[in-house]
Amino acid sequence: MSMKIAIASGKGGVGKSMLCSCLCMLFSKKIVAVDCDVDAPNLAVWLSETGNWGKKIPVSTSLRSVFDLKKCNSCGLCAQNCRFGAITMKEKPKLNPFLCEGCSACKVICPQGAIRMKKVQNGEIRVKKTKYGFSLLSGHLFPGETGSGKIVSEIKEEASKLSYDLMLIDSAPGTGCPVIASLQGVDFVVLVTEPTLSGFSDLKRVLETVNHFNIPYGVVVNKWDIYKEKSKEIEKWAGDRFLGKISYDKGVFKTISELKPVLGSGLKIEKEIRQVFDNLPLKLSI
Repeated sequence: MSMKIAIASGKGGVGKSMLCSCLCMLFSKKIVAVDCDVDAPNLAVWLSETGNWGKKIPVSTSLRSVFDLKKCNSCGLCAQNCRFGAITMKEKPKLNPFLCEGCSACKVICPQGAIRMKKVQNGEIRVKKTKYGFSLLSGHLFPGETGSGKIVSEIKEEASKLSYDLMLIDSAPGTGCPVIASLQGVDFVVLVTEPTLSGFSDLKRVLETVNHFNIPYGVVVNKWDIYKEKSKEIEKWAGDRFLGKISYDKGVFKTISELKPVLGSGLKIEKEIRQVFDNLPLKLSI
């Protein structure tokens, strides 16, 4: 029976993708890796797998208004009823595609039937077989486009078509639509935080979303030694859900700048990451 683990964080920049890339390599051929941070995907960078995507699948999850100016009588109702200010009116209506949310209100309100909704490609899913033996799927939302949550759902559906024992999902940070879509249907969540006031506060916020879906979870503190007192506080707060802590290591910056994976780099944090892997309660079940 296949399982799904999401790696999530309330705050950005806490080491979520770094940890996810290491877990992918430790699980190796049993898994499919999915980068669901479609606004800023970087799991491929941490895995040193940035080039030679085997397949690119176009994704169209958004609609956009198209005007038939021959039918239009310039009544202006479309501009008056657009809540997003995407339509301006002079002699004829004009659409700002970056503001259009595809809600279809203009189409419904138009008395002349001069507006139709057209699907637009707002992103793509990139697929490849990595040198580690598992498949990597990465979702990409095009600049200026909307619908990140819908693209996450699309990429998870595409990943589900593959054969795997475990799907590892690198979620976006925060609690927005892409995070909610990432967490739907998963069996376990690894919550990554840093020992700062903002990191701890945002951890509690994303935990509300995790609890809403009633998903079991574990907590990892990255860069624990930059604020040891706060790290101890988080560890005590997490209790038996605490999976481990990872030290602050400047060598990570050099490793990623050279497009090398952390696992196998010889850094001191490798042992700590392996300890987190060993503490995952689902490891023996897949």
